[in-house]
Amino acid sequence: MTICIIDTSAFCNVLDIPHKNQHHTEAKTALRQYIGEGYALLLPLAAIFETGTHISHLADGRLRRETALRFVEQVRLAVAGLAPWRTTPIPRPEDLAVWLDAFPEQAMRGLSLADLSMIKLFEQQCALNPARRVFIWSYDEDDLSAYDRTV
Repeated sequence: MTICIIDTSAFCNVLDIPHKNQHHTEAKTALRQYIGEGYALLLPLAAIFETGTHISHLADGRLRRETALRFVEQVRLAVAGLAPWRTTPIPRPEDLAVWLDAFPEQAMRGLSLADLSMIKLFEQQCALNPARRVFIWSYDEDDLSAYDRTV
């Protein structure tokens, strides 16, 4: 089974978040494929928080509310185990401490704390699943899409 970590850009495209949905059709097709092939889809808290931030910045109040309601429904389904993806646990304090220790150097490379947390999740999943493909599903032109460990 392949393990797919959903980045904010992929989640925004799947949910069709206005101004963050340039790859919506491609994302829906990929999601259907991933579900059909039995991928384990992980939705990190960082992607949930960042997606919520993007929604809160929508200028049109009606669209902001409609999008927020759709978003909340999907996250609630994930928490209940009824969505195609599942949320990741809240990081333990000792994990957060490790991320914070690494953050100043990563910030110098332009890496956000949210992205660093996804990379740490990727590393954790690779260690827990040595015989499985693990990748970060991202549409951003950053380093996250390069995280794809095939076996």
